[in-house]
Amino acid sequence: MSDITILDGGMGQELISRSPDEPTPLFGTQILIDHPQIVSDVHADYFAAGADIATTNSYALLHDRLEKHDLDHRFHELHHAACNAAIAARDAHGSGKVAGSIGPLGWSYRADMAPPIDEAAALYAEIAVLQAPMVDMIMCETMSGLDQAEGALKGATQGDKPVWICCSVDDEDGTQFRNGDPIDGILKLAEKYDPAAVLINCSIPEAVSQALPLISNKGIPTGAYANGFTKITKEFASGQTSVDLLQARQDLTPAAYADFTERWAEMGATIIGGCCEVGPAHIAEVAKRFRHG
Repeated sequence: MSDITILDGGMGQELISRSPDEPTPLFGTQILIDHPQIVSDVHADYFAAGADIATTNSYALLHDRLEKHDLDHRFHELHHAACNAAIAARDAHGSGKVAGSIGPLGWSYRADMAPPIDEAAALYAEIAVLQAPMVDMIMCETMSGLDQAEGALKGATQGDKPVWICCSVDDEDGTQFRNGDPIDGILKLAEKYDPAAVLINCSIPEAVSQALPLISNKGIPTGAYANGFTKITKEFASGQTSVDLLQARQDLTPAAYADFTERWAEMGATIIGGCCEVGPAHIAEVAKRFRHG
């Protein structure tokens, strides 16, 4: 299965696990500011594990999040820092690509907190254009509803780089986005905006396995990268909280996670990696399965 592109694993949780500081609502942004070397080390470890792509630590570099912490004046600087950390790791490794991450406006898992489509599109376009000279593709991550996904697609496709749209599904019903929209609705948006790939991300592996058959083998490349949380709590989803409200599963060993990824490949996924709580050891096992059998 050498035709599988291997993504890196989760960035935010890996940063927090290595940071000497307590987690804050700024997540990895605070670590990018205070401990940039940790960001570089995580990228390097994923490449060493077998990842083909480094995803920039820019998920939360959004005006709405930075403004709440009086950091919006550093918007451009932080995007450049995040992209350059991934580029440096890629260059040191000697191969690979860099994906520019853009997270959901409003809050993760809460499509209802996102701005309207056109307003969101302008914000996504700004970031996509900013990152485009530094990255190989744009990844719009953790889209939790169709309108939220459309805002991201409408804007990010203005960046003149391939766009991967990444959708988060309900952990109890992987046939739908977290807001209840049908996950196969993303296919109509793909026809309209022509992204380079559609992925399922930041949902439990079992839900990813439900979602993938509904979008794979439909004429567009698909992929998956699940999280390792037990569940997304209501307290966390309320917004402006820290990730210490979320618990990691104890059963999702590297081998167990890689078992899921093999099934995803059988379903048609050609881009496979990990999200929150899926670390370098998991990616190393995934790379071993796909590259060495």
